[in-house]
Amino acid sequence: MALTTTSDAELLVQFRNPITKEKAFTVIIKKYQEKLYWHLRRMVVEHEDANDVLQNVFIRVWNGLENFREDSQLYTWLYRVATNECLTFLEQQKKRTAISLSDVETGLENKIKADQHFDGNKLEWKLQLGIQQLPEKQRIVFQLRYYDEMPYEEMSRVLETSEGALKASYHHAVKKIEEYIKNH
Repeated sequence: MALTTTSDAELLVQFRNPITKEKAFTVIIKKYQEKLYWHLRRMVVEHEDANDVLQNVFIRVWNGLENFREDSQLYTWLYRVATNECLTFLEQQKKRTAISLSDVETGLENKIKADQHFDGNKLEWKLQLGIQQLPEKQRIVFQLRYYDEMPYEEMSRVLETSEGALKASYHHAVKKIEEYIKNH
């Protein structure tokens, strides 16, 4: 079962066969874990948190893949699971600390500033800080479009939102980020 030659459709068939289930799942993980990790990392910022959420994603995938109806691409479904898991994580983090969303965002901003891979004078650093200022939904839309270059059509399936609403969210997010970069 080579990564490059096994299609998602074949992997799903193999996953549904008890004999090849674990091997197929291992290939699915190898095929998608890096993309999903970076999708999550951009939202939760810290490596450890991204790994924890990713682990939960793959547990959900293992438990739910047998019932996957294939109404969408496997990749789209995985992103939906990852996005929902991430939103759950962020919500739990908020509740656990019993602080406001702005405090969570300030915490994320401080994590970015403390990250040794960011140089405060670079545009990337300002971009990351600008992204953290966005409301949660706009942040997700921006990241899916900007970093993952996900088409609006696919994004609408992942986030279960109309393409028009997503385009508007992305447009507003870009304007807010540009404004943030210009003023900081």
